[in-house]
Amino acid sequence: MGKLLVVDDEPGVLYSFRRVFGSEEMEVSTASTVREGLQQFASLRPDVVVIDLQLPDGSGMDVFEEVHRAAPKLPVIFITAHGNTRTAIEAMKRGAFDYLVKPLDFEQLRALLRRAFEAGRLMEVPAVLPATEPMDLIIGRSAVMQEMCKTIGRVAGQDINVLILGESGTGKELVARAIYHHSRRSDRPFLAINCAALPENLVESELFGHEKGSFTGADRRRIGKFEQVNGGTIFLDEIGDMPSASQAKILRLLQEQQFERVGGTESIKTNVRILAATNQDLEQLIVAGTFRADLYYRLKGVTVRVPPLREREGDILELAQHFLFRFNREMKLTLQGFDAEALACLRRYSWPGNVRDLQSVLKEAMLRTSGPIVFEEDLPSQVRGTPPPPSIQSPAPLELMKLIDRVLQECPSGVYDRVLQIVERALFTRVLEETHGHQGQASERLGLNRSTLRYKLRELGLLADRNQAGP
Repeated sequence: MGKLLVVDDEPGVLYSFRRVFGSEEMEVSTASTVREGLQQFASLRPDVVVIDLQLPDGSGMDVFEEVHRAAPKLPVIFITAHGNTRTAIEAMKRGAFDYLVKPLDFEQLRALLRRAFEAGRLMEVPAVLPATEPMDLIIGRSAVMQEMCKTIGRVAGQDINVLILGESGTGKELVARAIYHHSRRSDRPFLAINCAALPENLVESELFGHEKGSFTGADRRRIGKFEQVNGGTIFLDEIGDMPSASQAKILRLLQEQQFERVGGTESIKTNVRILAATNQDLEQLIVAGTFRADLYYRLKGVTVRVPPLREREGDILELAQHFLFRFNREMKLTLQGFDAEALACLRRYSWPGNVRDLQSVLKEAMLRTSGPIVFEEDLPSQVRGTPPPPSIQSPAPLELMKLIDRVLQECPSGVYDRVLQIVERALFTRVLEETHGHQGQASERLGLNRSTLRYKLRELGLLADRNQAGP
């Protein structure tokens, strides 16, 4: 029987945990203070702990520190009614198994607890990290942003390269700075370089430096960025626009941590972490022959996807208020907020330029308004007059659209069956991985009966593979 300890000061939450999860398979114990929670932990030795971040006699972090010291691999899940991206990253940095914002979705929590108990049995604990500085605050409580912050928390403390993908204006550099601030290199230099803004004939000189006389105008030795930032972090924005010759030198640097200055023969050792970002499809660039496949696989140690603003409708109000206060300070204004119609327009708009687009629109509206409130008529005409097309209300994931486009190009007919087959195969494979090959649990997660699941697995050629490979 698994043992679950829940530490929360809300009686309703504790009752819900006991009512929903208490069973012959799970023993649920509860506590409402830091002191009581630590006493329960010491006497019960639970398999999973759920902790509220704010407790009457202290912080849930205090409970976590004691639990983590005694049992470093014990899965701990944080819950709070006061969550933001700062506490999300902090909780994940400190070693949380996961992080949820109230009100709780108990079906989502049930699946999360199942994974936590399994992780505890397998002695697995995810990696994690701390909170962003005020200038690099990531705004948003939507599910996609919480997941992105959890990923940042997991990868920032690991000394691996990160590829950041997202449309223009989504805040890729902000993500790169968050990773840097929470890394082990945060006391070393950070440098952002826009590869698209550098003239092609100067890219190598800027990045790697040059020797005196190596080309016309090189009247002295120049130290390049990789040499300047030794021990630190370099953010290569718009990496898809880097010239081919420079890509080869970047690849060697990633492989051997050394390079030569332009016109030089001396190999220079360096130790730099690379964060790279692009709004382009690098796999298509590889097919087109303009980007090296070996460099792509070296850069994507971990991939972080920054969601477009149209997938974050629930964050628009919070973003708008944040930028209103910020621009008030910058422009010496005293605006207080938005009327309901203006907020409705902001939510409806498709935001093709994402967060950068929102900032521009708000600045223009704030300069237009003559009172303390931003009204609908203060917004630019394109924001007021754009009805939301159906595809924006229910956006298909970018990866799915790419899949559909590829199948449309490859298949003259039977597109529906082909797409369905690919999606079903990916779905069943992922669920079986999550349930470790347990078909009973997989059928429950999918909402299919066992016979239908087995039929589908045989039809997709997955059943034999699973039986041979084992769970």
